[in-house]
Amino acid sequence: MTDDSEKPALRARMRALRAAIPAEARTKAAQKLSELPLSGVGFVPGCTVSGFLAIGDEIDPAPLMQRIGSRSLHLCLPVMQGKDRPLLFRTYRPGDELKTVQWGIRQPRDDQPIVVPDVLLVPLLAVDPQGYRLGYGGGYYDRTIKQLRSTKRIVTIGLAFDLQMIDAVPHLDYDESLDWVLTPSGPVRCRR
Repeated sequence: MTDDSEKPALRARMRALRAAIPAEARTKAAQKLSELPLSGVGFVPGCTVSGFLAIGDEIDPAPLMQRIGSRSLHLCLPVMQGKDRPLLFRTYRPGDELKTVQWGIRQPRDDQPIVVPDVLLVPLLAVDPQGYRLGYGGGYYDRTIKQLRSTKRIVTIGLAFDLQMIDAVPHLDYDESLDWVLTPSGPVRCRR
């Protein structure tokens, strides 16, 4: 366990760094993510991959998700169930009609089937070589990853701009680490 008190200042610093990335660099970074090799990182034929739709200045996973959807992989998106609850997942195909909920998050409609993902693409503000990520402070992904890992083997993959890789992210016992991080420079296997 480490000290968690520096997370708010680190969040503010990482938000500012990410926001300063020019639009053209963002587009190039998203395209590079979509061109990375998918084998060896957990994407196996027939698996279900939970993506996310970028909000604000997050790295855009849409090109990568488009590529995943064009292969023999199934896509889904997370659905918020309420504060302090893990995420639920519903099927998704690029172009599906979505609904917008708090914080501008877009998620599948309630009539889409519920699925359990094998691979989670995870948004973040910062991540370290051990796979500890700095999120937005709600704990949704930590609760979800913990719950899924208690029932099956999953692969967790953070998506990040290169500058979001830092030496150490403060974490506590309940913070779940990632298995991989994909950056425009390539995949990084997290060491635990």
